[in-house]
This record gives sequence, structure tokens and C-alpha cells, in this order.
Amino acid sequence: MRVMIMGAGVAGTVAGIALKQAGYEPVVYEAYDASAGLVHGVYLTVAVNGLDALRAVDAHHPVLAAGFPTSSIDFFSGTGRRLGAVPLGPVLSDGTTTNTIRRADLYGGLYDEAVRRGVPIEHRKRMTSARELPGGGVRVEFADGSHAEGDLLVGADGIHSATRAAIDPAAPGPRYNGLGNVGGFARVDDVAALGARYAMIWGKRCFFGYTVSPSGEVWWFANPPSRTERPRAELAALTDAQVRAELAELLAPDHGPAAAIVAGTPHELRLSNQYDLPTVPRWHSRSMVVVGDAAHAVNPASGQGASLAAEDAVTLAHCLREVPGIPAALAEYERRRRARVERVVAWGARSSSAKQAGPVARAIRDLMLPLVFRRSGTPQAMARMSWLFDHRTAPVPAR
Repeated sequence: MRVMIMGAGVAGTVAGIALKQAGYEPVVYEAYDASAGLVHGVYLTVAVNGLDALRAVDAHHPVLAAGFPTSSIDFFSGTGRRLGAVPLGPVLSDGTTTNTIRRADLYGGLYDEAVRRGVPIEHRKRMTSARELPGGGVRVEFADGSHAEGDLLVGADGIHSATRAAIDPAAPGPRYNGLGNVGGFARVDDVAALGARYAMIWGKRCFFGYTVSPSGEVWWFANPPSRTERPRAELAALTDAQVRAELAELLAPDHGPAAAIVAGTPHELRLSNQYDLPTVPRWHSRSMVVVGDAAHAVNPASGQGASLAAEDAVTLAHCLREVPGIPAALAEYERRRRARVERVVAWGARSSSAKQAGPVARAIRDLMLPLVFRRSGTPQAMARMSWLFDHRTAPVPAR
């Protein structure tokens, strides 16, 4: 079976690895010279459920090699007051816990692993349309005038997925969540003075987060709020100086290290919008299917985007092996995945809403959160979150 995979991000590369291991013939088509995902976000977390999904195809090594274990996050108010800490998931009996990794290292590591396994990856192949053929299979047209045909099209092409539109022209687009996203890598004079190794700060006008890598480099992000979605062309036209000026104004009322971290960032800063995708009515047709952000983009506040993408990719390979016929296998893939991922999307959206609190809501939040955080690490609280982290993915047998 020839499988055409659109996109070389986490979902696409892991799908290529899993399908190759399952005995199929995957080919990955990427629209850019390097994955588009590298311009959106600086670092991310891979939770224990995501590591388990990668381990199912022996592709977890890039995360463990380039990332570092992260067991909890400290939270602060814009006044500098420490509100408490929350665990970033459980620590398993073998010591496995959530890992933090540069987005570029995750994408690059999985890309290299896919190539090592013999998965072909073609660049500058932007899909413009796809249609199912009368005798079975799919034909894909690319912007460069070329085309490709295969038995199955897997859309791992992100939140603005062309595959999703090919499956259902009426499919909903992504939902803007009222926040922007910008980040970088900085050096500060006194890392110990930051007050935490992994922190989130509810500033008066802007949410800010950072972590200190083992090398002492500070990885950070900020979420500038905007009631209306800023056009992508407008964001692309912003200069580094304009982005820095906007951040300086937003961070000025706050105590803490945010402004100094931004100032210590030597590279150009780019601003993007933040989205999620709560529900997509149709995940598949007879021979086309969407995975990862193309099917269910979660808010970054969930910390589960990469993990769910890996779960999707490996589950799809299982279904194609276990269920006769592509249409039935795709239906089974959706049955196994939809309820879980939509629950995570809803949970992540609730977590993100607190980033945009007004003065009264901020006061109530800062009063209540210390109590909430004290309870977050208890066995009872961890048990309530077991649905998120305890998901396990069976290994894909080699064929």
C-alpha cells in the first residue's frame, strides 16, 4: 500500500515511521524546505503518554537525547508573588516523566529518524487539491505543477490543512483564541536570580513563560493578547523592533525577569496568532484522513499537542494493520481517537482562558490559585488527571 503523507511535522514523520514499520510504503511531502512548524513556538513538552506513543515505534530516543525531564512548573503573579507549583504529569515507576525540548530538535530528530528508516521525504511540495479516483486511491496536485497518486492520503498538514478541506469543503477552520505567540532563546547574567527553573507568569497585560535548559540558556515565550485576530500578512510585516517594542510595553507593569529575558534574546522575534480546532465533523473519506493538528489542534496550554499527534500516527498504523479495508480502518481510527482528543482540546481551552483575565478576575485568581496548586499534586488530584497521562499505545509489530 502506497501512503502519501502531507506534512513533515510530528504527526507526519511519526506516521511515516509507524507505517513503514507496519509494512506499508509511506512517502512524506513537505511544503517547505524545512518544516513550517519550526516558525511557530520555541519549545514544547512531550508528556509521558506522548513518549509512550513514540516508544511504540522506537522513536522516543530523539526526545530523551535532546530534551530534559520536567516534573513541575512554578506559577507567579505579575507582582512577583509565587502562587504555587503544579506537576507536569506523573513520574512513572521507571523514572519517565514529561520532557521539555526545543521544537526544532523534536522535528529534526523525528525527521532524521524517518529518513534513517527509509521513509522518502520530498520538499517544496505544497498540496493544492486532492481527489479520490474511481477505481480507488487518491490523486494529489501540487503547486509546482506535479502530482502524485497513492492508495491513501494522510493529512498531517497542520491547523490550516488542505487535506481537511479536500475531505470536506465545508469543514470548519481554526478558532482564534485571543492570544498571540512569540518566543526565543536568551542568555541572562544571573540564571539563579530568575527564581525558578520552569516558570509561568500571569502578568498584568501579558502571559509569559520560561524554562532554563541544562546549558543555562533561557527558553521563553509570551502571549500578547488581542481581542481581534490579526491578519497573517500584518504579522509577517512586523519588524523585530516593532515586536520588541510591543512586548516592552506589555511587560513594563510586571515585576520579575520577563523584560530582561526578552532583552537578552539576540535573534529576530516573530509574532504569530494562537489557535485551536475544537471539532472537525469529518476526519476521513474513503481514502483520505487527517491526523494531528489537521484533525484537532489543541491549545498550547494543554502541553499535549505533540503527544496527541504521536498517538494519532501510531494508532492509524495499528488500525490499517488490524482492520480489513482502508475505509473501515479509517473509521476505526476515528472511533478510537475522537472522544479523547476532543476532551483534551476542551481542557486546554479552559486552561488558556485564565491568561486573559481582567482586573477583578486577576484578583480572584491570585487569591484562589495558591489553594488550588497546593492540592494539584495530591494523589487524589493526580488520579483525576489520569485520563490525560495514562493513555498507553501498543507497539507496532514490524512486518
